[in-house]
Amino acid sequence: MKSAYERAMEKFGTGTVAKTTDAQKKQLADLDARYKAKIAEREIFLDGQLAKAISANDDEAATMIRRQLASERKTLAAELEEKKEAVRKAQS
Repeated sequence: MKSAYERAMEKFGTGTVAKTTDAQKKQLADLDARYKAKIAEREIFLDGQLAKAISANDDEAATMIRRQLASERKTLAAELEEKKEAVRKAQS
């Protein structure tokens, strides 16, 4: 069974697709879990801050918190993809 990554690589015609070893799959799963936790941690913290801003009727602060949350999600997702790509490129 092909992974989503392998199907995407074939679809875009980037040539041969390197097989992912079991060790790499484990590393990728660990990275996914770690970054899922980091994102959840930030969401919990910022949701609390957002609730405070909303209860204080501070629309400007609420907007800034929403933007910060979106930015942090994007940053963490990019960081995760960089690390996953490094794992995929690593020689077994």
